[in-house]
Formats: sequence, C-alpha cells, structure tokens
Amino acid sequence: MKFRRKPKLDNGINLTPLIDVVFLLLIFFMVTTSFNKQTRLVLKLPEAAGEPVVEQVYRLDLLISREGIYSLNGENLINSEIKTIMAALKDASGGDSGIPLSITADANATHQSVITALDAASQLGFEKLNINTQRSREQ
Repeated sequence: MKFRRKPKLDNGINLTPLIDVVFLLLIFFMVTTSFNKQTRLVLKLPEAAGEPVVEQVYRLDLLISREGIYSLNGENLINSEIKTIMAALKDASGGDSGIPLSITADANATHQSVITALDAASQLGFEKLNINTQRSREQ
C-alpha cells in the first residue's frame, strides 16, 4: 500500500549561520575599538634629568612662547610662518648651517609650533639642534 506523503513545507532561510556571523562581527568591532585609548594619554612636558651642556661660543637661540610667538636671539619675529623663521635663521647664521641651534619652547606651547621650528631648521640644513628642557622640581 502506497501512502501519500504530505508536501514538505519550506521553512525559509536558516538564520543560525547569519546570527553567528553577526555576533562574530560584533565581537570583532568591540575588541578592535577597545585598543583606541588616545584620549587617556597624560603627558607632562618638558622636564629632564641630566647635566647641563657646555655652552658653545656662538649659537642661535630660538624661543617659542605659549602663544606661538617666535623670538630669535632676543628679537621677536614678525609672524609665525615658516618662511619668516627660515629667513631669520638664515640671516642670523649668515648661511652657515654648522652653527648650533637651541630651541626653547614653553611647556604649554603647541606641538605644531615646535614642529614648525624644527622643520625650518631642517630645511636650512641645521644638524646641531638642542631642545632645552628644565630639571624636574622633585629632585
């Protein structure tokens, strides 16, 4: 005797693999975003321990204030553009890039101000650079 089978109903798409993939992606994004903690960096600059460097006979002193105002050998520069800094360094050194250059920046000066000064010195070929710091008061 042959029995008729009931037609099998299509249950639709199996969602189990899809849910597994979604959970794996969720875990992946949670793990990768937990490594990004740049806002928790606490920096206290500049302080250093060590002996003072013996003074050179002639050097260029570039000072950077908190507001980003540059001063070369005690004379304020007219603006903060890199071309102005380069022109002042070139005039003060007489084109000699072998003269030591000392950069002193306020602890609250922007990082961009210091990088601009370093970039100007690099473009002119200064190799003897000194970045001044102060001793820690805890010692």
